[in-house]
Amino acid sequence: MKTTSKNILIAPLNWGLGHATRCIPIIKELQQFGFTPIIASDGVALRLLQKEFPELVSIELPSYEIEYAKDEKDFKWKLIKNSPKMIQAIFEEKQKVKELVKQYDLKGIISDNRLGVYSKKVPSVFITHQLNVLSGKTTWISSKLHQFFIAKFTECWIPDCKDQPNLTGKLGHLENSSLNLKYLGPLSRLVKKNLPLRYDLMVILSGPEPQRTMLEDKLTAELQDYEGSILFIKGKVEPEQNIKTDRHITYYNFMTSEEVEKAFNESDLVLCRSGYTTVMDLAKLEKKAFFIPTPGQFEQEYLAKRCKRKGMAPFAKQGEFKAEKLLEIDLYKGFPKSEATVNWKQLFILFHGE
Repeated sequence: MKTTSKNILIAPLNWGLGHATRCIPIIKELQQFGFTPIIASDGVALRLLQKEFPELVSIELPSYEIEYAKDEKDFKWKLIKNSPKMIQAIFEEKQKVKELVKQYDLKGIISDNRLGVYSKKVPSVFITHQLNVLSGKTTWISSKLHQFFIAKFTECWIPDCKDQPNLTGKLGHLENSSLNLKYLGPLSRLVKKNLPLRYDLMVILSGPEPQRTMLEDKLTAELQDYEGSILFIKGKVEPEQNIKTDRHITYYNFMTSEEVEKAFNESDLVLCRSGYTTVMDLAKLEKKAFFIPTPGQFEQEYLAKRCKRKGMAPFAKQGEFKAEKLLEIDLYKGFPKSEATVNWKQLFILFHGE
């Protein structure tokens, strides 16, 4: 593939699939406006984008080696224990970016939560929905540290609405800030379509191990007696797509964006993590859902509680979930339609040097 002088590096964090999937509409819009995206990530995030855009140059970056603890009480300790590896990966990706700026004559960088992917030589954008990083008693310091890194970038794009109503609440909004913030409105790779319903329930999993597998095992057992047809997407990006049917449950190891969009539109209810990318997808498709937050992840717990408080969706802790709890969905209104649209032309002016 030939690259152009309008090359833009786009680098999502490999933390589940959410950061990668919300970069998909950005990559497509860059192409529409005549830019050539160059993908950079690692692990399943990189593999997912390689499957979506096989024609694009893709580059492997150092891994942050993010792994969750099996016990949610050990979540913060696990992150602290792995922090030296993360710091080393950030340092290494900074060095890698210096090489890529020269090698590909980059005109811009878009980093989705990769702290070391920026350059002083070209406009660099940081994408996050967490201006405040919730971490329990250490929220103040984790938020200030995150904002310190964000300040190194030319702009910070938040995939949410600036004013009410919004989806992120206190995660994506600051009362006073000197950061160069731009609110995009919710981002989703999916489009709402009026298709006949094929499934009573769609299960879609994501997130780092071992919690992804732990939830898969729990739901596989728990939903055996569910009365209705189930589509179960495991969120395991592997070389080949595998499909298996066991009575009323159809299992996929992964789906492409086109297949996921069709599956969402053909499903009545959704059972999933309360990751922010999933919340944006549900809002785009005006779906009704049930959340199981990743144990120990304060952000997902906050979003699940906020959605419940606003009457949009119920949730349960992973260890407390039972199939009968899905009946609670009827008591909630679901996600309202979002009218926000992204002004891509205005955003991309940054990369024209104007």
